Amino acid sequence: MNAPADTALFTPSWHAELELAYALDGATTRPVQRRHKGPLRVQKHLHAEGPQVCQHIIVHPPGGIAGGDRLDLTARVGKGAWTQLTSPGAAKWYRATSPAFQEIELNVEAGATLEWLPQETIVFSGARAELATRIELADDARLFYWDMVALGRPAAGERFTEGHFQAHLDIRRNGTLIWHERQRIEGGDGLLDSPIGLAGQPVFATLIATGEIDAELLERCRERPFAGRGDLTQLPGLLVARCLASEALHARAWLIDLWRLLRPALLGREAVAPRIWST
Repeated sequence: MNAPADTALFTPSWHAELELAYALDGATTRPVQRRHKGPLRVQKHLHAEGPQVCQHIIVHPPGGIAGGDRLDLTARVGKGAWTQLTSPGAAKWYRATSPAFQEIELNVEAGATLEWLPQETIVFSGARAELATRIELADDARLFYWDMVALGRPAAGERFTEGHFQAHLDIRRNGTLIWHERQRIEGGDGLLDSPIGLAGQPVFATLIATGEIDAELLERCRERPFAGRGDLTQLPGLLVARCLASEALHARAWLIDLWRLLRPALLGREAVAPRIWST
């Protein structure tokens, strides 16, 4: 009698890699390296704000991450260059019997600026998502970073009852750790509804920016209307904002609102929203 086939042998998985690098050429930031392996790419670079800021849209053509998949992305912003990285839509992590992984390494050299502004991450119930991000800043390098996570699919009434979401974030300046964060949320965990956890809100977001703002601007940010709960904290050399929301659209709107207020003060340029956010 034939033994049943091991279905795990026939479960496809993707290993995708993307390496990017940018350099300042006169007054223009240009991509100087773009290497990919598997389904992880960037679209043609744009200079929507003029030559100083180089914008790239990172694309994952499969449209979602399944069990066994692995995404590895590295980006280096050279001295004095300015790079803005975003995405065309939500990253979706599907239900799976095995973990899927994402590792991101970002290096920002002296005098350079990196804006890391992806759209939301949707973690389906039953997904096993494990993410790690490491950011290295040199000297006076500047960073504007955010991430948004939706657990389950709130619009479809799906709660995060199974699987897990794990995320690590380390930010260093000249090798010294300035931000260290570890998250692990299990499906159905009490923290999902606890007032000391997510308080029943399926969406949470974090914004981290280097630099400091004055008390007046901090208060203006806190007073912005928001269909959720959010606040900001000024630490030495680092501004941190957090929010909880019932929908990713609300969290995204809040982050963009803060970015419009903070970018002139922290980065010295008015905010110009990437066109991809409106499509």
